[in-house]
Amino acid sequence: MKFVDETTIHVQAGRGGKGCLSFRREKFIERGGPDGGDGGDGGSVYLEGSDSLNTLVDFRFQRNFNAESGETGKPQNCTGKGGDHLILKVPVGTTIFDEDTEEVLGDITSDGQRLLVAKAGYHGLGNIRYKSSTNRAPRQTSPGTDGELRHLKLELKVLADVGLLGLPNAGKSTFIRAVSAARPKVADYPFTTLVPNLGVVSPQRYRSFVIADIPGLVQGAAEGAGLGIRFLKHLTRTRILLHLVDMLPADGSCPASNAKIIENELDLFSHTLYCRERWLVLNKIDLLPESERIIRCEDVVKKLKWNGPVHYISAVGSVGTEILCQDIMYRLEECWDEEKGDPNAAAHELDLQSKMQLEAKERIELLKKRQIPASDDDDIEVIYSN
Repeated sequence: MKFVDETTIHVQAGRGGKGCLSFRREKFIERGGPDGGDGGDGGSVYLEGSDSLNTLVDFRFQRNFNAESGETGKPQNCTGKGGDHLILKVPVGTTIFDEDTEEVLGDITSDGQRLLVAKAGYHGLGNIRYKSSTNRAPRQTSPGTDGELRHLKLELKVLADVGLLGLPNAGKSTFIRAVSAARPKVADYPFTTLVPNLGVVSPQRYRSFVIADIPGLVQGAAEGAGLGIRFLKHLTRTRILLHLVDMLPADGSCPASNAKIIENELDLFSHTLYCRERWLVLNKIDLLPESERIIRCEDVVKKLKWNGPVHYISAVGSVGTEILCQDIMYRLEECWDEEKGDPNAAAHELDLQSKMQLEAKERIELLKKRQIPASDDDDIEVIYSN
């Protein structure tokens, strides 16, 4: 199955049915009055969130969708049957844009949530509606109105509370395997991760958060190099960013310099995302001599002039990961409680997410103007397994 996180579709709501022109004809009633019924309303088009979907691949080969039109009105003042609504299932985390106006129509953030994207046409009127004291036999009806036609852009952003940042082979996939039931591919070569992976972390019973692992960034990612730029937008909805740093890179590079590369690329991509709460996680400390671990880790923190939280871990040996997850859980609960108690805090968070998404969109659009857009055949082939 292909991981598709952007697509365009065309939706057409159903047209309203025509009104009926009819007169009452019964035995012993020579001249019955008008009895033409109204037409039926057309069907609207809705998008509905589904937890069972994790890609927009269903819209790759079929892009045109039409709701059912209403039927024509019937004699004896019978209304025509209304058209059935068309409900299209999309993954939770999908943002819907009007491609013509670039207006954001809404976000699908929960399973079963519905969003009206194309409104149905209104029914036409039968001739009985035009009967009056001066017009006893009206021959006038009205046609139904057309349903809305919209060209939509669907953009999937994974819904996660925590996002992982780091160069390729920093240990992001190993970390998510260590703290959750997710099983992303792990190997000793760069770009093992080709698509975002989600894992649910449960430090304690009934307390959990979702963590997202995206493909590693490289220097020049904000200008289109590597794979990470395509998926950085998935981090715009996270509350905390974990910046994983390999303390013993295979190429002998400096861990602090590698961390600065990620910082620079993040700032170029979205300054608001760069200013998001980030925690420094120094990984693979088990590879360092025990007598040098603290000194070398503190040296990296000092070179980065880091003021935020710092954790030393070994993801492969699950050293320090439990404490890190507990600290994240406490911090997220603080954020959630603050938003529940203060509407202004919740509104501020939504404003920040909107700003990050706008900056991400502008950066991606800029890259598309500079480069030849990738065709659909360039999508990465991926097999999902439970």
